Amino acid sequence: MNIAIIGGGNVGGALAQGFRRAGHTVRIGAQFPLSEKSRKLAAVLGEDSFVLPETAMAEADAVVLATPPEAVVQMKDLLSRFARDKTVIDTTNSIRRRPEPHPTVLHYLKAECGLEQVVKCFNSTGFENMANPVYGGKGIDMFAAGSHAGAKAVAQQLAADLGFGACWDFGGDDKAELLEQFALAWINLAIMQGHGRGLALVVAKR
Repeated sequence: MNIAIIGGGNVGGALAQGFRRAGHTVRIGAQFPLSEKSRKLAAVLGEDSFVLPETAMAEADAVVLATPPEAVVQMKDLLSRFARDKTVIDTTNSIRRRPEPHPTVLHYLKAECGLEQVVKCFNSTGFENMANPVYGGKGIDMFAAGSHAGAKAVAQQLAADLGFGACWDFGGDDKAELLEQFALAWINLAIMQGHGRGLALVVAKR
């Protein structure tokens, strides 16, 4: 699969390296000159992996948004033009700022950019767990929310490709905000309560 990752920070970098290890073609959509984090990632992936966001999206089967929500808003025109008819994976959490008047980026993309194949995924844990989701020889869990079944299936397959044990269906678009709150639960335990970022959440069924 050809995957465009918009954003070369911690989350984008972890996903890019994992997707490439799984055999996918990855291009990073970034503004030039590259940021310090993007330069570090370019040293690993190669500078030819970095292109303008519109180029990365135009060539992609799936677009992964790994930027702050405000950066997504700034790319409204590009997303409307180049991400139509593609799977768009929203990894963001609107913790500090929301894409007003919408509660999440997923809702913003649908209402303001006219995108339909949108799913929220890879937002509920730290980037370290995306880089290595295996604990004690077993993959931890990931979660996906969205009403487009095809987009959700793509996200679930990509989660499996990264090594996650399961990618649970968290529900439709109406559960995207709840999934962001779920991410806050991980942040609370790992960071606010001081348990450390080497912590993961797993669903257990009897």
